[in-house]
Amino acid sequence: MNSISLLKQNVKVALEKKKLNGVTARVGLVLDISGSMRKLYKNGTVQKVVEKILAVASQFDDDGTLDVWVYDNEFSRLKPVTEIDFNNYVEDVILSNPLIHKFGRNDEPPVMEDVIKKYTIETQSAEPAFIVFINDGGCKKTIKKPVVESSVMPVFWQFVGIGDSNFEVLQNLDHMEGRFVDNANFFHIEDVEKISDEDLYNQLLNEFPSWIEEAKTKGILS
Repeated sequence: MNSISLLKQNVKVALEKKKLNGVTARVGLVLDISGSMRKLYKNGTVQKVVEKILAVASQFDDDGTLDVWVYDNEFSRLKPVTEIDFNNYVEDVILSNPLIHKFGRNDEPPVMEDVIKKYTIETQSAEPAFIVFINDGGCKKTIKKPVVESSVMPVFWQFVGIGDSNFEVLQNLDHMEGRFVDNANFFHIEDVEKISDEDLYNQLLNEFPSWIEEAKTKGILS
């Protein structure tokens, strides 16, 4: 049994707990690759994050594909990852690729606009998009525009703060005004290596069910 198989079992338990069985969704992962993330890329932590989120995609998604973006002050839309090719994905596809801008400063809105474009213009679908957005602090206040803009669309943003930096912008997401529905959630993990899979998946999927209900009520989802 490979590592993904074990993770999938944990996702399945969380989906049952949240009454998300039978829900299909497209899953995207946006990874901060600003300078302060360098150590987490080099020591294998980001590879583990990719594997943990891939397990969510393989339970939610018919084709089990995880769409991936990285961003600092530029962004790259990467080759999607699957259970067939997840080994060394971060090293082979991100770190070894000289064309990917990495370890600069962070600027979230451009990558968020590209995520919105992919799921609402390029590949329209009746299925919602569940976006896991990893950030290690200092998120720009200008994320308000893409969050508000996408609140009428079938896109849910699950922000995850890692480390011990400043997450003030993300902590205030719940108070963000001007949205058609509450389409974003945030939680903070001090140390990615120490959180249990069960805890991670419970927190990741915490607000997605209530968003689905509200999105159906307001006609965003059928």
